Amino acid sequence: MNKPTDKALLPKKNHSNPSRRAFLKGTAATAIGVAGTALAAETPDPLITDVQEWASVTGAGVDETPYGMPISFESDVVRRNVEWLTASPISSINFTPIHALEGTITPQGCAFERHHSGAIELRKEDYRLLINGLVDRPLVFTYQDLERFPRENHVYFCECAANTGMEWAGAQLNGVQFTHGMIHNMEYTGVPLKLLLKEVGADLSNDNWVFVEGADASSNGRSLPMKKALDDVLVAFKANGEALRMEHGYPVRLVVPGWEGNMWVKWLRRIEVTDAAIESREETSKYTDVLSDGTSRKWTWVMDAKSVITSPSPQSPITHGSGPLVISGLAWSGHGKITRVDISRDGGISWEIARLGKQGESKALTRFYLDTEWDGTEMLLQARAIDETGYVQPTKPQLRSLRGENGVYHNNCIQTWFVNADGIAENVEVT
Repeated sequence: MNKPTDKALLPKKNHSNPSRRAFLKGTAATAIGVAGTALAAETPDPLITDVQEWASVTGAGVDETPYGMPISFESDVVRRNVEWLTASPISSINFTPIHALEGTITPQGCAFERHHSGAIELRKEDYRLLINGLVDRPLVFTYQDLERFPRENHVYFCECAANTGMEWAGAQLNGVQFTHGMIHNMEYTGVPLKLLLKEVGADLSNDNWVFVEGADASSNGRSLPMKKALDDVLVAFKANGEALRMEHGYPVRLVVPGWEGNMWVKWLRRIEVTDAAIESREETSKYTDVLSDGTSRKWTWVMDAKSVITSPSPQSPITHGSGPLVISGLAWSGHGKITRVDISRDGGISWEIARLGKQGESKALTRFYLDTEWDGTEMLLQARAIDETGYVQPTKPQLRSLRGENGVYHNNCIQTWFVNADGIAENVEVT
């Protein structure tokens, strides 16, 4: 089993706020071109001048890795769990290695997984989906039935509501994989839920709900308002062009764009049209937001705008010294497209507008970059996302002022990395 380093796993002590004076001082960086970081061409390099072993023998055949596994040099780019986080791995979570990925699409094999009773093996041939309740004709659909409906392809992020949840009370785990890795972004293929609801003659009144549950032992039942069900929800059977992996709900799962991952029921087996929310365990005792006065708010489905710098970060330090530096990260919003990302190098005193890797897609990850120069000066790195509704990602003090420090879910605060003169990054807070 691959495990994170001990340093990454240990809860962090609360830090006193790093002084910002250093960020207002410092010498001006000496500008150099990217080419200036390369070795002079006159210097003999045995890796160029000598015939290497890999060029002296024949390589692996086309069937050596039938599925195309990553090369061994990338074996550390894997999902990881935190053993002490839950009592058992069958009701637990692991984390996407977002620090080691580029672009926006998450390979299925790296995409985080969350289970409430463990992943199950269910054959396509044995798959059944029942739609009942307030419908004209209850129907049972096979996998083959679903394939006959018009399908759509969409890229969406799926984020666990507890992503960054351990950071409510202070800086905790020292790795972006563990602070923000309960997220993935994949191209899903499936049938719009509204088509299936129309097929059974469902009562599509705005006041109605749909209750969805999975075929696993936990069932993970959740209620969805009809308005959302008729909007963009997919009954999906492919991800990134291939069949869903077992851990992602093979053969069929629900995709609920922009809403918390617990709503994305895996191994989808039943959809019941109802006139009220079911008030299941997952929407009453769980997946509610505890406020400072002890009360809880529910129905907080949408994942608000959020961002994080993935490089440099604790698992991706600066190793090349001073000179050209690319600061990179991810931003997303359950309300729609990301329209801008700002980056601060001084803990929020000043901001620079980042370059988006491409125009943000609605309810999908957006990659951002800041192409800059680094002279070895210490930095307090932050990213701040803004979505198409005008919503601005808040600071942690702003969130705490509204919701206290007892929260678990929906922590979309601005994250801070302290980067020292050696390029080492650490999870800290600034207030």
